[in-house]
Amino acid sequence: MRFAALCACLIAFFLSQCERPAKAAEEAPIRLLVRGDDIGSSHAANLACIQSCREGIARSLEVMVPCAWFEEAAVMLNDNPNIDVGVHLTLTSEWTGLKWRPLTHAPSLVDEDGYFHPRTGDFAAGNPKREEVEQELRSQIELARKKIKNVTHLSSHMGAPTCRPELKELVDSLANEYGLAVDMSGVKPFRSMGSSKDPFEKRLAMFLESLENFGPGTWLLVEHPGLDTPEMQAHGHPGYENVAQHRRDVTRLFTDPKVKEVIQRRSIELVSYGQLKDSNPKRERVQ
Repeated sequence: MRFAALCACLIAFFLSQCERPAKAAEEAPIRLLVRGDDIGSSHAANLACIQSCREGIARSLEVMVPCAWFEEAAVMLNDNPNIDVGVHLTLTSEWTGLKWRPLTHAPSLVDEDGYFHPRTGDFAAGNPKREEVEQELRSQIELARKKIKNVTHLSSHMGAPTCRPELKELVDSLANEYGLAVDMSGVKPFRSMGSSKDPFEKRLAMFLESLENFGPGTWLLVEHPGLDTPEMQAHGHPGYENVAQHRRDVTRLFTDPKVKEVIQRRSIELVSYGQLKDSNPKRERVQ
């Protein structure tokens, strides 16, 4: 009897130890950082980005300082001080019919018409001078900080500001100098929203399925909210002509009641860059 009781106790202890990791995994938090890029690039982008935060799941917005609608974006962001803001360091101008220029005199950063190059490869092939890149990025950071109250971090538009090792080092240095770096180690990319050419219902179904099934940890979702307006219908470049429809669908996804229901039911915590920075003082390059 004693032997049987001892065996039963050992088995119970073993089973309880096996259950601990599973319970810990179930109880571990799921955190999702939803980022809306390109506020400042157009009036439609400004409206959609703010809507995605006020009515939806976005928590951080990335502002493009050299663009024509930056001033409006700054006013709107200051009117919504709970929105976390990143300086979306901009060294490219991708659209065919809409262009922007540097804030500074930077001959090595522009095409023959004085605009930023349309693609990151063109920017890199133009042999950008480090001192001109630094001067331009500093100007963007300082103007954003002058005009907007809640700037917490830096990010890179189309990857151009960090496309070379020496430029990555420069951005890291600027982020630390201005106190705008965020530790992103351990943050996992969330990419399950379908293709820009997929119909909305398919993208919604894929997004809902991903939200139902992704596990504990901190995840980053980056997209571009927009509206299907004549202004945004004029955006595009070869290979990406359905900009207005695609970006309108992003706004719809970010504000969809079904999406918000899954997030609430699964106790998914929506976080911002500012919260990540406050929770971990270690500073590394922002994505």
